[in-house]
Amino acid sequence: MQITALVENSSLDKNLGTEHGLSLYIETCSRKILFDMGQTELFADNARVLGIDLAGVDIAVLSHGHYDHGGGLKKFLDINRKAPVYLSRYAFEGHYHGREKYIGLDTELTGNERLVSTGDETVIEEGLTLYSCNDCQKTFPSGSQGLHMIKDGAFLPEDFRHEQYLLIKEKGKRVVFSGCSHKGILNIVEWFRPDVLVGGFHFSKLPLDETLAGYAEYLNRFSTVFYTCHCTGTEQFAFMKTRMDRLFYLAAGQRMIL
Repeated sequence: MQITALVENSSLDKNLGTEHGLSLYIETCSRKILFDMGQTELFADNARVLGIDLAGVDIAVLSHGHYDHGGGLKKFLDINRKAPVYLSRYAFEGHYHGREKYIGLDTELTGNERLVSTGDETVIEEGLTLYSCNDCQKTFPSGSQGLHMIKDGAFLPEDFRHEQYLLIKEKGKRVVFSGCSHKGILNIVEWFRPDVLVGGFHFSKLPLDETLAGYAEYLNRFSTVFYTCHCTGTEQFAFMKTRMDRLFYLAAGQRMIL
């Protein structure tokens, strides 16, 4: 399996643009997968620079219904005419920072025939499964993180029921992809106990203190190899890196083979 970061908050290549967003290109033995599409059309620009043909993508996955992961959805649908896009049935619910700043998806895309609504467990094919984990017990409360959703016409604290995780099983490895880990990276690792986890930890606003140190030490108890990015925060990453044996950063332009 080869993973290329198309968009991330930082870049290893001066020829690649950056933005607050995430998009990953994944090649398995049998499929070409796009996981998230960043905030704008930048993921497509960077793909061209990297020599990646997005028209050849077989499957696309949207991790959750926020603009910095699904803002490029329309562009992808224009570029690629065949790949289904798997997203939660709750992805187009209203998602807000506070009560005024809309951070959701382009509602004009609602009902597009290429979009496939997913449930709590959706098997795409053998070795590729999406999980919402909405019914999983949380050892560590994650809270609403200052975000809101519109449910039945009312503003409510966000419960992130629109977030889903991609599990790829290949060559004896279990690799989990998580966009922002809003339900709690500690919970996600407990639920899946993967060999590899790729995605953001949503720690960028946390102080560099004993609480964050405790999170790092807890994650380090698992045998999982972590490739983190985006909403983890570079300072938080550096702080955790001194306490974790298998923590690495994934910036735009970086390719890794598992």
